[in-house]
Amino acid sequence: MTARLLAAALAAGLLVSAQARSATAPAASAVHADAQGVAFRLGAEQLSIRLDGAGVVHVQALPAGVDEVHTLVLDPNAKPAAVADARVHDDGAAFTLTSDRLTAIWHKGPGTLELQDAQHHPLLTLDLAALTQGHVQLGHAPGDALYGIGGYDKDQDASAGLLRTGKQVAKAGEQGHAGAPFVWSTAGYGVLVDSDGADFMLKGGRIDITALSKPAVDVYLMSGDPMQLFGALADLSGHAPLFPRWANGFINSQWGIDEQEFRQIVATYRAKHIPLDAFTFDFDWKAWGEDWGEFRWNATKFPAGPTGKLKADMDALGVHMTGIMKPRVHVETVEGRYATAHDLWLPGEKVSPDYFSHKPVKDLDFDKPATRAWFFNDALKHSFDTGIVGWWNDEADTTKSDTQFLNMQRTIYDGQRAYSKLRVWSINRDFWLGAQRYAYGLWSGDIQTGFASMAAQRPRMLSAINAGETQWGMDGGGFFGHPSDENYARWIEFGAFTPVFRVHGTEGEKRQPWTYGPAAEAAATRAIRLRYALLPYIYAYQHRASTQGVGLVQPLAFAWPHDAQARNDVDAWLFGDWMLVSPVVEQGQATKRIYLPAGTWTDWADGKTYQGGQTIDYPVDAKTWRDTPLFIRAGAIIPTQPVMDWTGQHPVTRVAVDVFPADQASHFDYYDDDGETYAYADGAYFLQHLATQRNGNTVSFSITAPEGSYRPELRLWLVRIHGIAASNVDLGGTALRHYATPAELAAADGEGWGAGSDRYGPVTVLKLDAGAARTLTLHAAAAH
Repeated sequence: MTARLLAAALAAGLLVSAQARSATAPAASAVHADAQGVAFRLGAEQLSIRLDGAGVVHVQALPAGVDEVHTLVLDPNAKPAAVADARVHDDGAAFTLTSDRLTAIWHKGPGTLELQDAQHHPLLTLDLAALTQGHVQLGHAPGDALYGIGGYDKDQDASAGLLRTGKQVAKAGEQGHAGAPFVWSTAGYGVLVDSDGADFMLKGGRIDITALSKPAVDVYLMSGDPMQLFGALADLSGHAPLFPRWANGFINSQWGIDEQEFRQIVATYRAKHIPLDAFTFDFDWKAWGEDWGEFRWNATKFPAGPTGKLKADMDALGVHMTGIMKPRVHVETVEGRYATAHDLWLPGEKVSPDYFSHKPVKDLDFDKPATRAWFFNDALKHSFDTGIVGWWNDEADTTKSDTQFLNMQRTIYDGQRAYSKLRVWSINRDFWLGAQRYAYGLWSGDIQTGFASMAAQRPRMLSAINAGETQWGMDGGGFFGHPSDENYARWIEFGAFTPVFRVHGTEGEKRQPWTYGPAAEAAATRAIRLRYALLPYIYAYQHRASTQGVGLVQPLAFAWPHDAQARNDVDAWLFGDWMLVSPVVEQGQATKRIYLPAGTWTDWADGKTYQGGQTIDYPVDAKTWRDTPLFIRAGAIIPTQPVMDWTGQHPVTRVAVDVFPADQASHFDYYDDDGETYAYADGAYFLQHLATQRNGNTVSFSITAPEGSYRPELRLWLVRIHGIAASNVDLGGTALRHYATPAELAAADGEGWGAGSDRYGPVTVLKLDAGAARTLTLHAAAAH
């Protein structure tokens, strides 16, 4: 054991002499080893230490007579991953297990497990004897930055930001809280316990985890950078399915509406060409309080709802309708009597008057399989068939169960998947790790309006992402109160750079851009249209969230784990890998101080460049509110498309790609599929790897042959290579056809190139056939 880890372990009290240990803990016996790990007895406990993926060690303490069971934190369909290059060595005193990502050493005398990274740097020590007592006790270097475990509810002080210290409770919580029995560090490790809830104490180089929910203790120790840690977490806890493509657009939610007003609102969006993809109804869409009223249309407010006419009209306008769902039903209804007869109610809950209908209601218990089997019933299927194609699940966060909300959406997910090929979408008011498997988004609860509330959403979003929830959104504009025009404009600009982009307010509040005056409308429209231009970029990172566990938004510490200034930065975040955004969250702000991490950064708006590793003073327009501080990272590859009124209004036949080559190679995975079904899981997708690198006065750019069986309407790439005015361009050793200007190139048929300039400086534009492999080299007399 290295001196650094030895000191940390001693400080944490995890190491004692072998003689002292023998007086307090039984010796290991009946050792059985294979290429993936080792199993042995420690007193009455069966212990095992096994690789579960190249970067994960699964440690289990199983008491005698206890069956191996797991909670919903773990994906029930996941299988232990065999590691092809695993190596084991037993010298009698220590058993060593090695993969290409980690080394795990069981020190038999002191009864500890030591975790090292691939370079044999010490990360953690685990006390195995404590594990047999139901306690997880770990030692680590005292200076390590720790994250995860939980976020913040809507009213909680979030000034601590992202770092986690002291007593922390892993729970689903209420009102926007995100929880996970998972703690991780930018020092290169993560710890996941399989438990419904847990208490964490983080202090003095020690992690103590108690209050576990089951007798068998399952601990997963991970080694890697943040991308690798969250990839391992997704493998263990479950990968999130892709949301439908429309869910990446703008969503207007409103409480207090009928069909006539709804049609007028949609018509105004379309007349003004302000993009909109979905509209969410609150109580209004339901026949709330009547028989089957939780599950069916209110035919008085929405007469064309139950017939399907409203759906047909909205389909033609590109608007998807989504509706609120509650965990309760009215007791004195058909469904209420069914719940009573079949014991579906939440145990111990008394009947109470509903605050909206004022009739008696009770909550269903979604942890019961019988409830889940019944809830997606024929009445709800009819509502789905007639247009309610997304789910806003509300108020299932008021019980002590960490899995009530998870299981409510699990019910809808399983029900819709069994009934339809269309992708599931939902937002929910809390999050417990494992919920992501069920197309589960989180929104931050019933928040106040105003600049202070808006600013406080930043640590809420980033903390949720640190706990494993990549799909986060908020009530843009705030739920309670009426935002000022400026506040509304700035809130839309913030929301445009979050995973789920939506607005909402309390009953009677309108959140359409034109209700906040011409300046706010112009600023909001500009932000919404920018979001729609970036949809190819956004969709690619939503796909990555599904496959790799790291999505569209990343805290800066993900990419700069060793930058002390990025450790607790909530003022800015990465949007994808190549854009840094720092929305304005102060009233009347004219200058904003923004920290830019290491690298070269280019202002999206005006092309000015900045060297990173410093805080800049950035001018902000305090009068028109039309600017969002947005920076492009060196090496960026950013695809954009023409702005549409909704995501599928027109086929996308041409995609522009802005490329900012750096001295180090960089890449982007362009991804597409049908946007509606799960056919992508069976190979019906389109993926091409785009890569670039600068080398002196030359720049390389390549596109691989497409993967997958899906073929989109895409025909042409219009690639803008910034920072170079090429004198010639080679395509696989042959000169690519040259045009005098980019405008002539755009008007011509076939592939070619032209050079010119734009707000970023010199630029070479390539027009390339899509769907084919291409390798190009750009040469210039002088690169810029």
